[in-house]
Amino acid sequence: MPKVGGEHEYVHRAMGGKAAFLASWAITLGYVSVVAFEAVALPTVIEYIFPNYQVGYMWTIAGWDVYASWVLVGVAGSIFVIAINYFGLKPAAKIQVILTLSIILIGLMLVFGSAVGGEAANFEPLFVNGATGIMAVLIMVPFLFIGFDVIPQTAEEANIPARDIGKLLIFSVFCAIVFYILIAIGVVSALDANALEVTQLATADAMSALFGSTFFGHLLVVGGVAGIMTSWNAFIIGGSRVMFAMAQSGMLPKWFGRLHPKYRTPSNAILFIGGLAVLSPLLGRPALVWFVDSGGPAIVIAYLMVAIAFLLLRKNEPAMERPYQSGRSSIVGWIALVLSIGFLIIYLPGMPAALTGPEWVIFVGWFLIGLYFFVQMSKGKYKENENEKTSDQAM
Repeated sequence: MPKVGGEHEYVHRAMGGKAAFLASWAITLGYVSVVAFEAVALPTVIEYIFPNYQVGYMWTIAGWDVYASWVLVGVAGSIFVIAINYFGLKPAAKIQVILTLSIILIGLMLVFGSAVGGEAANFEPLFVNGATGIMAVLIMVPFLFIGFDVIPQTAEEANIPARDIGKLLIFSVFCAIVFYILIAIGVVSALDANALEVTQLATADAMSALFGSTFFGHLLVVGGVAGIMTSWNAFIIGGSRVMFAMAQSGMLPKWFGRLHPKYRTPSNAILFIGGLAVLSPLLGRPALVWFVDSGGPAIVIAYLMVAIAFLLLRKNEPAMERPYQSGRSSIVGWIALVLSIGFLIIYLPGMPAALTGPEWVIFVGWFLIGLYFFVQMSKGKYKENENEKTSDQAM
C-alpha cells in the first residue's frame, strides 16, 4: 500500500481505526525512542575524542553527572536534523546518502582490519549467563532492526514502482543483519573479555587496537557520528509521517497534519518529535538504555498488529492488489505473529530481561498520552480530512 503512514494504512484497512491508532501510536514511540537515543548518543561519542569537554555541572541522574556542554552538543545536533527535515525530503535524502557511504567505508575498515589483525581466541566464551544473556541481547533487537520500517512510511513520496518498495524492504533487512554480524565479529576479535569489560566505546577501541593507533579509533567515531545522524534523520522522517497520517485520519489534532505551504513537509509533526530530541540529553547517558528498552516493546506491538492485519487481509481480501506479495501462503504472517508474542513476553516483569523502572515510566507514560488522544478520537473531536489525503498533496 504505497501511502504515507506504513503500518497505519495497513492496519486501518484490515482492522479499522481503533486498531490502527494502537499500531500507529506504538510505532511512533519506537521512532521517538530512536530519535531521543541519537540525541544522547551524539555527545556520548564526541566525548571519546574530547574526553574533557564537559563543563557546567547541572545535576546527577542515575549516578551520572550531566554537564551543560554535553547537553548542548545533543541539542545542536537535534536542531540541525530538525532543520534539514523541515525544509524538505530531498535535502534530507541527499545528506542521508553521503552519511551512509561514510558508515559503509569506515565499517569495512573495521571488518578488514579484524580479518588481518583479529584474534579468534577473543571469541571465548561464546555465551555468557546462558538464557539471561541471550535475552538481554534480544530485547534490543527490535530497536536495532526498525530502520527498514521507514521505507513504507515514505512510500507515497518515493518515485519507484510499488513492487520495488517491497524488494527494498527485504534487502534492507538483509543488509542490516550482515552489517551487525560483521561489526560484532570485528569488535570481539579485536578486544578480549577483559577489554570489553572496561571499554566505554567498544567499536572505537577495537579500531584502535586493530590498527595500533588512536587515530583510527577517532576515525571510527566519525563513522559513528554519521550513523547517528542517518538514524536520527530517518526516524524524524518516519515518525513525522506516521503522525501526519494519524492526523489526516482523524486520530490526532489537525495541528499534526499540517503541511508546510512551501516545503510540503509535515512541519508541525517534525517540530514535535524534534522537540523531544532537544529535551532528551537533559537525562544524561543512562537514558541511552532507557530509550532502547522502552521503545522495544512498542515496536513489537506494532509488528504484532501488522502480522494480524496481514492474516486478516489474506483471508478477507484475497483479490486485493498486491504489487509485492510475501509468499503464496500466510505462513509468514503466522511466524511473525508467534515471534512478536514471544518478544513481548521477555519484556514483562519476572523475566530475566524485564524492563526497569525508568523504562516503564517512558513506556506507560507514552501510552497514557495516547489514551487521551484515543478518547478524543472516539468522541469525534478530530475529524478526518479527506481533502489533504489526496496524492496531489503528497509531500
